[in-house]
Amino acid sequence: MGNYFLDNEDIQFLFKFLNLREIAALQETDSPNGDADYAPVDIDDAVDNYWRVLELVGEIAADYLAPHAEPIDREGNRLREDGTVELHPLVRENLKRMKQADLMGFTLPRKYGGLNCPNIVYTMATEIVSRADASFMNFFGLQGIAETIYAFADEPLKEAVLPRFARGEVTGAMVLTEPDAGSDLQAVRLRAWQDSDGRWYLSGVKRFITNGCGDILLVLARSEPDIIDGRGLSLFFTERNERIRVRHLEEKLGIHGSPTCELVFDDAPAQLIGERQRGLITYVMALMNGARVSVAAQSLGIAEAAYRLARNYAHTRQQFGGPIEKLPPVAQMVVDMRVGIEAARALVYHTSCVCDMENNNQRLLEWKTDLSPEEKQHRRQLARTLRRINAMLTPMSKYYASEMACWVANTAIQVLGGSGYMRDYAAERYFRDARITTIYEGTSQLQIVAAVRAVVAGTLESALTEFESHTYADETLHRLQRALIDAKPHLLEAIAFVKRQSPGYLDLVGRHLVDAAIVLICGHLLLRQAEAWDRKRFVAERYIRSQLPAFKMCCEQALAGDVLPLEAYEVIAGPPLPSG
Repeated sequence: MGNYFLDNEDIQFLFKFLNLREIAALQETDSPNGDADYAPVDIDDAVDNYWRVLELVGEIAADYLAPHAEPIDREGNRLREDGTVELHPLVRENLKRMKQADLMGFTLPRKYGGLNCPNIVYTMATEIVSRADASFMNFFGLQGIAETIYAFADEPLKEAVLPRFARGEVTGAMVLTEPDAGSDLQAVRLRAWQDSDGRWYLSGVKRFITNGCGDILLVLARSEPDIIDGRGLSLFFTERNERIRVRHLEEKLGIHGSPTCELVFDDAPAQLIGERQRGLITYVMALMNGARVSVAAQSLGIAEAAYRLARNYAHTRQQFGGPIEKLPPVAQMVVDMRVGIEAARALVYHTSCVCDMENNNQRLLEWKTDLSPEEKQHRRQLARTLRRINAMLTPMSKYYASEMACWVANTAIQVLGGSGYMRDYAAERYFRDARITTIYEGTSQLQIVAAVRAVVAGTLESALTEFESHTYADETLHRLQRALIDAKPHLLEAIAFVKRQSPGYLDLVGRHLVDAAIVLICGHLLLRQAEAWDRKRFVAERYIRSQLPAFKMCCEQALAGDVLPLEAYEVIAGPPLPSG
């Protein structure tokens, strides 16, 4: 029997390195356990429970999800004539195993039958599942649907629905995208209307809906027909019924085990979630932020699987009288794949911890009735600080991890050479599966737009202050920290220059500023880890040495003032051309 948690030394290291005791203390304080059969006796018991849960996820991932991944990818799911979807038998088997293990209410409070795990543990579990089968993550990772219902729905709906999620009786989908409203969700047109008794109904079409055949749907719809922007949108709950049908299953490049559906709503009955007109501005943004961290974790899992395949192939493939890992170009590819994964994992896990701090701080502000005026004021200020940091880290993590996964999966094919291009190996599947991570839940370009505004607004500089104040006794770590500190003024110079230009220039060079910011943040995170594990000294040194030249290039590109892609677009791109 394998285990995708116990065979990953980096995830185990981070479990112990990150301050899970502090996170568990917040997670369990005033936690709504209700009449749950189990609650930890103390903080150590809670952390031990997290470990045991991850062991269980790792075992199911290795013994069931991974062996099932290839036939599911090749055979896919099937659309029935009645507009329902027949999941592949092995997908149903995977869901059954997760249900039997009580893993489908991962972050829900115990009051509803959930495990009450913090976001960082869920992120680790999502990575483990994604390494086994990235497409199955789109079932496991949509537990954010239940979290949104818990956060914003009324108590009767929560009590009716959330225990069913926790028992694994239902799956869910967030139903946002439309044929003419992809990234621009303010353009959503699906109509929500009320009858004379005040009951809500949904009418229209949604497209590119991940797991759109799920039982519980959260639907973004226009409840205010006279308001054409995001203020006219509300969020609705509906359960699968004969008024909702799948019109089409998308034929996709990858993640074939996850059905992507076009849905038709024919006056389907629905319930309003929360308040009218807050659907996009409040509820969907919260839902998508969680989904973006999940996609970042999915990216890590795909990259880990691709790396392991390439690493083992480089060790066993004999050419020129020895294993190809002895060839310098191959050795460099393998090393940089591993370093890239660990840098992205450091950023994503750090982001998840900050999310936990923000979520628990907000929960205590809202529900703890005995806070002193001083503590309440402190927590309000902390809420503002954490909100700003997360506004930068969440899109940054999704962008960096997904782009890293595509690069690692592509490089894995290169390490395998011709074999990597063939379906005899899983490398081509990892490459196909990785590609969607830079697109769904917001493209890389949209993540950059979101992150760069926080970078130029001073959030980055504030976030780096704590890292820079840390003192390293080890001379090598101190020297590497000094290199990062000395590099920061170059980025601040580039930021100041960009802020003096027209607003469009920020979006034009946003990627360069975000890439440079990521080098500094990941470099500091890896240095902190290197204090606790000697092996990480080499990882941190390779990352910083290899990335600082790229950092300098990013700053120079931002300082170049080149606006030709905007001013000479028609000249350079030319007119639209015949296809084919």
